[in-house]
Amino acid sequence: MNKQSENGVDNAVPKVTRKVSVAIIGAGTAGQNAFRQAKKIHDDIVIINDGFWTTTCIQVGCMPSKLLIAAAERAHDAKSSAKFGVHATVQIDGKQVMQRVRDERNHFASYIKKQVEGWPDDKKIDGRAHINKQGLIEVNDELIEAEQIIIATGSSPFIPDGWADKLGDALLTSDSIFELTDLPKSMAVVGAGAIGLEIAQALTRLGVDVTLFNQVKRVAGLKDDDINNKAIDCLSSELTMHLGSKINNVGTQTNDEHKTAFIDYEDSAGESKQWQGEYVLVATGRRNNIKQLGVENLGVELDDKNRPKDLSKKTGKIGDLNIYIVGDANAHIPLLHVASDEGYSAGSMVCENEENAHIRPPATPFSIVFCSPQIVNVGMSLSEIQQDSDLEHVIGSVSFDNQGRSRVMGINCGLLHIYGCKKTDKILGASMVGPDAEYIGHILASAITNDLSVKDMLDTPFYHPTILEGLRTALRDVQHKMEIPYQYQDTQKNSS
Repeated sequence: MNKQSENGVDNAVPKVTRKVSVAIIGAGTAGQNAFRQAKKIHDDIVIINDGFWTTTCIQVGCMPSKLLIAAAERAHDAKSSAKFGVHATVQIDGKQVMQRVRDERNHFASYIKKQVEGWPDDKKIDGRAHINKQGLIEVNDELIEAEQIIIATGSSPFIPDGWADKLGDALLTSDSIFELTDLPKSMAVVGAGAIGLEIAQALTRLGVDVTLFNQVKRVAGLKDDDINNKAIDCLSSELTMHLGSKINNVGTQTNDEHKTAFIDYEDSAGESKQWQGEYVLVATGRRNNIKQLGVENLGVELDDKNRPKDLSKKTGKIGDLNIYIVGDANAHIPLLHVASDEGYSAGSMVCENEENAHIRPPATPFSIVFCSPQIVNVGMSLSEIQQDSDLEHVIGSVSFDNQGRSRVMGINCGLLHIYGCKKTDKILGASMVGPDAEYIGHILASAITNDLSVKDMLDTPFYHPTILEGLRTALRDVQHKMEIPYQYQDTQKNSS
C-alpha cells in the first residue's frame, strides 16, 4: 500500500519489477562465462552491464597490447638485422600502426559481440547497477530481486590522487592509450609491472622517446633477486629506466605556446630532476570496480584494499551468502584464465544440484610478461618457498646468455631458476627472463599441475637445437643439487 506524507505527496515504496533466480552484474570474461553456465539451468536469469559488452582483455588489455608489441617486434627485427648481414631501412607509419591495433582489436571483439547479440534481449540490461539497503538491484528504471547474485564488475586503472586534474589530456592509461590515432613523440611510463614494461618497450621500438619510472628497483613484480637483476640488465639495453625513483609532482606547462607534461622526481641517488614530454602513461595497476556497487548491503565485508573477505578461491562464493564475486572484481588473481575459470565455476554453483557442480580447480599460479626477453613466473615464488620452513628446496639454474639456440637467434640474454623440493623431487615453482619463456612457462605449469617429478620431466625428449634445451639444463641442475642418484629414484618409484 502506498504511503502518503502529511502534505499529501505520494511516498510509495518502490516495487520490485523483476524477480530472478540469478542476477549477474558485469559482462566481461568472468560474467559471460557465469551467464553461459547458469542459463543452462535457469531461465529466469539476467545479466547487467555498464559499458562495452566485450572483455577487458579484448578491448583494452591483452589483445591491443599484443598487437602493438607485434608491430614493435617487426620494427626491432628490421632495425637489428645488420648483425646477421641483412641491412634494412625502417620507416614507421604511426597512424597505420595504431589503426591496425584498433582494427584487429575490433575484429576480435566482434566475435564476442556476436555471441552477446545471440542472448535473449529480456535477459540483458545495459546500465549501471547499484545494490540498495534492501539488497535489491537498482538499474535504470528497474528494481530486481535475485535469489543469487554473481558480481563480475572487473577493474579499472588506478590513477594517483590529483594526477587526472594536473595532467588533463596528457594523462593516458591502458584504457585510453590504444585510442591514440598516431604514435606520440615522447612519453613517460609510470609503473614497471606487466602493462608498463610491455607498452614502454613496444613504443620505444616504434621510435617513441620513452622513459620508464618505478618506485622500487624491481620490474614485473619479480620476487627472485637474481632474475630481477637479470631482467633489468636485459631490458636496460633498450629502455631508459629510472628505478627506485620518487615522483613528487606532475603537471603540464606551456613553453613557447607549446604545452608539455612534466614529472618532478628524485632519482635513486636522491637527486631532484624533471622529465618533460608529450604524454604520461599511468601503469600503476588496476583496482576492482566494487566500492560503489553497494555490496555491503548484501552482507559482504571488504578489507582496506576493497577485497572481499571470506572469499572461496575455487568458486568466488562469499561465506554462507548466495553471493559470488569473480574475476578482477575480487582482486584475487587478475588474469584472464583465472577470471574465466572463476566465472565458469560460479555459473555452475548457482545451478540446482550444487553438490555436483562442475568446479574448475584453482589453476597453478602462472603469469607472463610479453616484453623481450619475456618474463615468466610459475607456481610458488621464491619468497613464498623461503617463508615455509617445511620446504627444503634447491634452485636449478641456467643462463641463456650463451645457450645454443639463443645465440643462433641473436636473443641471448636471460636466466631461468627452477625451485625443486628435496623431499618430493617435485617442482615447486620457477622464475625466468629469457627468449620463448612463455613456452617454458607452460611446460613447467603443466608439470606442477600434473604432479610430475624432476625425473619425469627429464625422461621426456628435448629436441636439438631448441630454446627448451635450456629447460633441460636447469632441470639437471635441480637433480644434481638434490643429490639423489637416478638408481635410487628408480628403486623408490618402482616400489611405491
